Amino acid sequence: MAAALALVAGLAAASLFVGVSDVSLSGILQGQDRDWLVLVESRIPRMLALVLSGASMAIAGLLMQIVIRNRFVEPSNAGTMEAAGLGLLVMTLVAPAAPVIAKMAVGAAFALAGTALFLAILRRVPLRDPMLVPLIGLLLSGVLYAGTSFLAYRFDVLQGLLAWTQGDLSGVLRGRYELLWLGAAVAGLAWFAADRFTVAGLGHDVASSLGLSHRRVVALGLAIVALVTAVVVVSVGRIPFLGLIVPNIVSLALGDNMRRAVPWVAVSGAGLVLACDILGRTIRAPYEIPVGTVMGLIGSAIFLVLILRGGRRAA
Repeated sequence: MAAALALVAGLAAASLFVGVSDVSLSGILQGQDRDWLVLVESRIPRMLALVLSGASMAIAGLLMQIVIRNRFVEPSNAGTMEAAGLGLLVMTLVAPAAPVIAKMAVGAAFALAGTALFLAILRRVPLRDPMLVPLIGLLLSGVLYAGTSFLAYRFDVLQGLLAWTQGDLSGVLRGRYELLWLGAAVAGLAWFAADRFTVAGLGHDVASSLGLSHRRVVALGLAIVALVTAVVVVSVGRIPFLGLIVPNIVSLALGDNMRRAVPWVAVSGAGLVLACDILGRTIRAPYEIPVGTVMGLIGSAIFLVLILRGGRRAA
């Protein structure tokens, strides 16, 4: 863990000096006004936004996988992120002057409703193969995104929709990311209740036999996932596959004990998002590839590997 934290700290430090504007350590030490302005107003907020969003979304993915009892689901392939985006679009159309916290609350409510719809569909479909679960989630996500895109096109707000779906942090400045601290705090609740979620992941019958209210614990877990998703989407946009690949990689090494896995998932998620953002800022410098695009490319490839690996195990 010490080595992992040191690696993430190194990536965080490196991200402070990557970008269009030149910021040098010597300039900061000499008190250059321009270097300090860029550092304080842009680079530090962006770095903190990357760390907070990466850690919280990775934890949300782990929590969703445990309560749904499927290793191939996460907010971006279960309709949760798309539903949150639909909620933000509705608030933009109905109450454009509403405060960010109100938009986040509506986005969380839509995200929770989207996840509930996903679970309702799963209950009605005979799942002989666990691989059907993420496929159903991807279909639902596609339908929700198509509906959201139609509304955005109809009311001429496609530009705002793209800002939520690309995971672009180029516009993150001081005063525009602080909501992510709330998302990280909510994600931290998953660690405090980790033992309950681990028991709930064993199934309704086992959890009930141990005196645990399975329905309430699952509802709490999905509420945490919905709130974290809404905070991340409204603050930095959609970061796909993060909550899928990080928990799976950690579980391969540490098993399914959630209390043990949460710190590793948080650190790994933060480090992966930092690395993707640095990569996106350097590949086509001075232009920038959104972190959501880089994460989607890497995450989709790993997702396919995990599905094929799971299929071979099932066979």
